[in-house]
Amino acid sequence: MTPAELLTDAFGRISEGVPAVVDGLSEEQLALRLNGDGNSIAWLVWHLTRVQDDHLADAFGTEQVWLADGWQQRFGLDLEPADTGYGHGRDQVAAVRAPADLLAGYHAAVAQRTVELLAKLTPEQLDEVIDDNWDPPVTRGVRLVSVVDDDAKHLGQAEYVRGLLPG
Repeated sequence: MTPAELLTDAFGRISEGVPAVVDGLSEEQLALRLNGDGNSIAWLVWHLTRVQDDHLADAFGTEQVWLADGWQQRFGLDLEPADTGYGHGRDQVAAVRAPADLLAGYHAAVAQRTVELLAKLTPEQLDEVIDDNWDPPVTRGVRLVSVVDDDAKHLGQAEYVRGLLPG
């Protein structure tokens, strides 16, 4: 198995989980915040997808699906175009509302772009520094693993919230 195949498999597991976690839920259920303050399923899925979209576009020097394919307009959120949800407070989390098909559709588009980008990835590219704002500087490989880790955690949180939904 090549590194690209390994990463494709890891991201593929996220893309399999996203439709399942939103399937059959109403927009109200997706927006429910346990104890009135937790992250909703809608926010968690939107955020994990935005991070994947943003970070992979940056890692490979491409445009985000969010912007290039009109997803920002489809969602119609009152957020800055580059917003990924990082650092969102209570009101911003509450503002992220969307139906299941929109959340799943955006994630499917990002997942497809991810597969396309990873298909061209060489082992040598994993060691290329793509962000020297950190100490040590971040390589493409480290960034990709970071995104998989973040996505898996947020998907697990969404699955947990779904399991606690009333009814």
